[in-house]
Parts: sequence; structure tokens; C-alpha cells
Amino acid sequence: MDDRGKNPVREIVEPFITLTRSPRELWGVNISYFLEGLCYFGILTLLAIFFNDHVKLNDQQAGWIVGAFTGGITLAMFFLGETADRLGVRKALIISLSLMLMGRLILSNSVLFGKPGLWSGVFFTSTLGLFFVILGYGIYQPAAYSAVRRYTDEKSAAIGYAMLYAVMNLGGFLPGLISPPVRHRFGIPGVFRLYTVFTLVGLLSVLLLIRKSDKPIKKNEQGPSPKERKKFKLKKWLKEHPLRDARFSFFIFILIPVQTLFAHQWLTLPMYVDRAFPGFVSRNMEFFVNLNPLLIFFLAPFVASITSRANVYKMMIIGTVVMALPTFLLALGPNVVFLISYILLMSIGEAMWQPRFLQVIAELAPEGKTGQYMGIGQFPWFLTKLITSLYSGYFLSKFCPQEGPQNTQLLWLIYGLIAMISPVALFLAKKWMGDKLEKRNAN
Repeated sequence: MDDRGKNPVREIVEPFITLTRSPRELWGVNISYFLEGLCYFGILTLLAIFFNDHVKLNDQQAGWIVGAFTGGITLAMFFLGETADRLGVRKALIISLSLMLMGRLILSNSVLFGKPGLWSGVFFTSTLGLFFVILGYGIYQPAAYSAVRRYTDEKSAAIGYAMLYAVMNLGGFLPGLISPPVRHRFGIPGVFRLYTVFTLVGLLSVLLLIRKSDKPIKKNEQGPSPKERKKFKLKKWLKEHPLRDARFSFFIFILIPVQTLFAHQWLTLPMYVDRAFPGFVSRNMEFFVNLNPLLIFFLAPFVASITSRANVYKMMIIGTVVMALPTFLLALGPNVVFLISYILLMSIGEAMWQPRFLQVIAELAPEGKTGQYMGIGQFPWFLTKLITSLYSGYFLSKFCPQEGPQNTQLLWLIYGLIAMISPVALFLAKKWMGDKLEKRNAN
């Protein structure tokens, strides 16, 4: 086909125009996902500090709790990702948001339950609230991506996935504006209560915009019959499990080193900014820490448009390199210019590979198994959160303590070297991996 007559601007703009004509169900999912990005990132940014100040845990203990929470979410996706396939998108989203609403209500009021400390009433109540959020989020994200697959077509699918990722990140930026004034006046529990209200609004958007029929828009995707949904054969499940494919397993697990930078967004960066940058930067920590989601909101759909025909594997290599290298800027020492440059450059790298990775997982899934594949594809992310939380608190206490001498240069040098393992390994495995992924993506 001759491409000489095509308008490049139209090629970029057309998918967005197609997306604006999407069914109201997709708008309901995007509104809910936007608010969930606000609540999730807003709470996550303050969670370790909450356990430091209000539950009276040390850096290591707080890191373990946050790691268990974020890792638990991904593990929950592994087991609960099929919920949307079995119950339908609408029911799955309602159940998940109801669980998260209950969890955040408990978490935001946990300080009322006695004295703080490890194994105290405050500790048990706050962790109970997090447990409900874990269950809810384990259903929520796979259901949201299942909805995008269901309510988009071939022309709008790539932008649909990127937009879902982008609106979540736009929501993730807003705590940087909302949280500081609320936190300084009402404390962290007051911020959590505000996010509980936003969770309720997200639930209402699903109830009002997603029709009860929940019928597939695409004629060729009817999903499994009710009888098929009820059957479960372990032998067949193991035989068809994606992790049996060595290349697929390598592809998702080798991303763990670079994904540690995501985990450091809430395990290390908030405390680093709060402790190493005095004055205005420290006081407005949430704004600087949450610049990444704002950048992703603009970058993800734009990068998806201009790279929609690019080789997926090459994009993974280039994207992970661009994401990992800026970490070495922080190894030069605490400097607000280096901090902002790091956030900007790593966000560009993230926008290059992360949405495409999620799209590949969703598109590889057989009909009716999107949620299951999304859950399984997220398993290495569970390991990333768990592993990173095991050492992040120790590194903070050693290289960036709240009081005493700091050596943040060495902290970020180590983290940069860890992150670079992913692009180097992907490059070395290019010949082995390339053909296989191209065939799968084409199919």
C-alpha cells in the first residue's frame, strides 16, 4: 500500500477522534480510573509517612507494610483477575470499588482506635483497611482493561489503552495540588478521608454510566458461555498457562530491575524529597513526587500515536534505557534541577514502553480470558514491589536518615545500576526474543 498520500497529522489525530465517539461505558471506566488514580497515588505517597508518624513504625517496618500493600494488590490481580470475565465488567467494577471504599473508610479513621505502635489497635485497623483495598484493586485494574478491550475497535484500541493509563496518571498528579493544604490543616488522616469521598464518586460513575446489560460491543467477542465459566480444569489451566512459554516468562520477569524505579516512587522518593530538600521543596513534597503522573498523562497517548507501528521489542529496549539512565542524575547529589530532570526523562521512558507492554498482554489473551492474562502478566510486578520493599527502608535509614549524615549519591547510584540490568538483558536477548514477539503481536 502506498503511504505517500497519508497526512501524518491526521494519522496522529484520527485515533483520538475515534475515541471521543466511544460508548458511554468507556467514559464511565475512564472517569472512575481517573478518580482511582487520584486516590491510589495520593494515599500511596503518604502511606509510609503515615505509618512513621501516626502508627509509630520505623523506616524498615513502614517500608514492609507499604511493600506488602502494593505487592498484595498485584498478587490479588493474579487470583482475582478473572472476576470481570466471569461476572461482567459492570459487576466487577462495582464490587471492587465498594471494597476499596470500605477499606479507605477504615484506614482514614484508624487513628481513632487506641494508642499507636506495632501490633496496636491503630496498626491492626489501618492494615485491615489496606486489606480491603487490596482485594478491591485486585479486581479493579484487570476489569478496567477488559472494558477497554470490549468497548474499543481496531482503530481506537491502542489509544484506548494509552488513554486509560494516561487518565490514571492525570489523577495521580492532582494529589500534588490537593494534598499539601489539606495535610497541613487536617493531617494525613484528613487527606485519606477526602480520598474516601472521591472513591464514592468513582463508584457512582460506574453505576450511572455502565449499562446493566453489559453486552459486548464487538460482535466477534462474546466471551465464554455461563456453563464454560463455571468449569475449571486444573490440568488444562496449567497446560495453557502463559508462564510455560520461556520467552514470555523472560520478557515479563526481566523487567523487574527497571520496575524497581516505579516502587521507589513511593518507597523512597517521598522520604528522600522530604529529608534531603529543606524549605519549599520539602513542604510541597507531594507536588514534586507526583509530577510523573502529570507528565505521563500528556506523554502516554502522544507517544502511543507516533509509535503505534514501531517494533514492540525495540520500544521496550529504548524505553527502559531512557527510563533507567536518568537515575544517575540523582547520584550527583540533592539538586532540584536534577530532581525535575530525572522525573521528566524517566517519565518519557515510561511512556515509551509501559502502556505498550500492557496492551501486548491484553491482546495476547484468548477471547474471554483478558482478565486472567492481565493478572498473570502483573505477577512480576508483585515480586518487584515485594523485593524492593525488603531493602528500601534499610537503604533509607543508612543513606538518607531523618536525622544525621546522608549519602544520597550512593543510594541512587546503586538504584541506577539495578535499573540498567533490564535494558542490557533485553538487548542481549534481542535475537532470541525478537521474532517470537513480532509473530505474537501480528497475530
